[in-house]
Amino acid sequence: MNFTNPEEVEFSSFQGAQECDQASAFGGDFDSFGHSCFTHYGCPSDMSDRMGRGRGHQPGGIPSSTTSRIPRCASSPRQMSHSPKPNYSFRPLFHERTSTEDNSVLTQELWKLARKSGTLNLSNKALARVPERLYDINEADADSKAANLEQLTIKEEDAWWNQVPLNNLDLSSNTLMHLSPKIENLQSLTVLTLHDNALVELPPEIGKLEKLMRLNVSHNKLSQLPRELYSLPELRHLNISYNQFNEIDPDISDLHMLEFLDGGHNNIQSLPGGIGFLVRLTALLLPYNHVKELPPDLVNMRSLQKLDLMQNDLTCLPEDMGLLRKLECLYLQHNDILELPEFEGNETLNELHASNNFIKTIPTAMCSNLPHLKILDLRDNKITELPDELCLLRNLNRLDVSNNTISVLPVTLSSLAHLISLQVEGNPIKTIRRDILQCGTTRILKTLHERALAKSKEEGAGSDCASTSAGISVTRLRAGQSDDGDMPTNFPDSYHQPQFQYQCAYSCQQQTPQPFCAYEPIRNCREFHSQAQPHIYEPESYEQQHQNGHLGSLFVQQQHQRIQYPYPSCFMYQQQQQQQFTYGQNESSRLAVDPRWVYKLRHTRTLAVNLEELTVVPDQVFQIAKNEGVHVVDFARNQLSTLPNGLQHMKDLVTELVLSNNLIGYVPQFISQFTRITYLNLSNNLLTDLPNEFGVLNTLRELNIANNRFQLIPNCVYELQGLEILIASENHIKVLNVSGLKSMPRLSTLDLRNNDIDAVPPILGNLTNITHLELVGNPFRQPRHQILMKGTDAIMSYLRDRIPT
Repeated sequence: MNFTNPEEVEFSSFQGAQECDQASAFGGDFDSFGHSCFTHYGCPSDMSDRMGRGRGHQPGGIPSSTTSRIPRCASSPRQMSHSPKPNYSFRPLFHERTSTEDNSVLTQELWKLARKSGTLNLSNKALARVPERLYDINEADADSKAANLEQLTIKEEDAWWNQVPLNNLDLSSNTLMHLSPKIENLQSLTVLTLHDNALVELPPEIGKLEKLMRLNVSHNKLSQLPRELYSLPELRHLNISYNQFNEIDPDISDLHMLEFLDGGHNNIQSLPGGIGFLVRLTALLLPYNHVKELPPDLVNMRSLQKLDLMQNDLTCLPEDMGLLRKLECLYLQHNDILELPEFEGNETLNELHASNNFIKTIPTAMCSNLPHLKILDLRDNKITELPDELCLLRNLNRLDVSNNTISVLPVTLSSLAHLISLQVEGNPIKTIRRDILQCGTTRILKTLHERALAKSKEEGAGSDCASTSAGISVTRLRAGQSDDGDMPTNFPDSYHQPQFQYQCAYSCQQQTPQPFCAYEPIRNCREFHSQAQPHIYEPESYEQQHQNGHLGSLFVQQQHQRIQYPYPSCFMYQQQQQQQFTYGQNESSRLAVDPRWVYKLRHTRTLAVNLEELTVVPDQVFQIAKNEGVHVVDFARNQLSTLPNGLQHMKDLVTELVLSNNLIGYVPQFISQFTRITYLNLSNNLLTDLPNEFGVLNTLRELNIANNRFQLIPNCVYELQGLEILIASENHIKVLNVSGLKSMPRLSTLDLRNNDIDAVPPILGNLTNITHLELVGNPFRQPRHQILMKGTDAIMSYLRDRIPT
């Protein structure tokens, strides 16, 4: 084969390039392209084409000079002086923004949209300065002024009378270093967002925005705010976090309408004394600062609900923290606190986080002062002992005391009906085997419960000594009843549970001992039993015992049964030892009630009776609760087979109803009458279905039906338009009804773990309102377990990718 000589090709290419240079020197141009850059470099496509043809050869191996060279472009030399040189300058990617560029960001489309809606979003536009035109957005533009009435009528949506003053301006995530004093022209602003910029100061004119309600200047370089800002009469939300503040100006007390203040992640050393004048403040967030002491007037913030002081240098808290009566969440992690106050008066406190401090003891009075506490986090402290009074925290869900020096766990922890998380790792516990501790909360509580039962049996068979060898007092094991027969004032049942006594109004007129149990005289009367009492609470031997007059022996037998059960006695059978007053419409149904229990109902608005093995609840109990305005009902961990009929008395009051861990097999239809209920917990029961009327509960926000026997989610659940959280784990659900879930627009959390779902429809990924999805523990093969572990976003993305197109 005959190939072209490489040297000849190089020579030909060099010659063509040289000719092209000569042509460009005379201002030549390529006819086929006509672009100035090709006069210097030549056309790439034309060059490659000719080079390709240049590789061809004529017979005899002689290269063709006409096909390998670039043709000359005829051009007159006298045109050289008139042809301008090409400009090869370009703007680099990173350069200093000019005002022209910043002004061009506010396009005409954004301008018109802002004038129609009153909202302008210029976030993440790389602005170095605010467009000058923005400050005149509330004024009529030139087009509107020049247009006549007829023209404005044709485009009425652009007419000046349909324009909305700018009230929401978002300039976040830019590179702003200053704001113009012209900001005062935006008098109608109610929301100004300036976070994630490079601001070093704010203009004093910002104090003239008298309608401003929300100001966010977080993630800047501010060290102080102008004095004029503290005169804003309507400011309710102020965020100055992630800046360079060393102190908070005392003038902040002039913001009388302020409800939210976030000053976290600064260098604040102390708080001003007048901060207590912010009486409307509901959230005070000061994490990651260097505050060493809280001012005394902090407790004057009577509306405060959330106080975040984590990662500071605090050593103590004010003793009168109880004055913050609306406080719900308190964050004290990573400080130098040595002891906790008693929190007397903080009955609404739900969360107390005090980990990573130097706390040595838990005040016993604190346990009785926090009846609604759900989360207690005390990990990484110096605690050596847990008090027995922890059982007074009846609503506690999570207790974390890990990484302390605790050696013994009190058996009273097993009486906490709602405790689902007990963290004790990192402690030198010697009374419970390590393998039991590693099994988790359920096994630990079971072990404590078994030990309490064994100890109660041992003490019931022996003499009534004051204490036991394990350090567990008889008072604790006898449901709070002390050795001398008196009820401790701090025991939960002396407050939360009533002590009843009937006086028999029938012909038997049975005389009973003073310390007899509440319902026994009435129920032992045959006349009352046949006329007015359809339910039997105890074995049938009652009637025979009553006839034979062996009431004393029956009482002794019941007392022995109470000692065998180490928890507070059922309120139906509490001994009457306190001053009483009666409830009821007639003599036969009057109920003697401990006034302290009624006071507690009225004060906490909660009826909580747990771990009592109840099978029925008298209607009078709910009638009393209704009269005292109770709106939270909790009968968890009993033996109820259905909802008590007496609940119907509270249908217009109940907002939270907890009936978990019972034996409920069906829900009556009257549940549909609860017009204010927002939370319903029916977990750990025997339910297989819900009534059709259940779907009318439009106020319900959270429904927990976990650990029942559902094979599918009832259709009535899909009718709950306001439902936000649905927990249906630990059932036997086989099918995922996506169409039903689609009809629930507010559903954000869906928990279907450990069911029998064999397939997940891909269209589930289109339900973007679901932000938390749990599907682990089902037999389906796709999505794989690895995807499930990545979280909701990964699951939904995986499903959307598999929707057929």
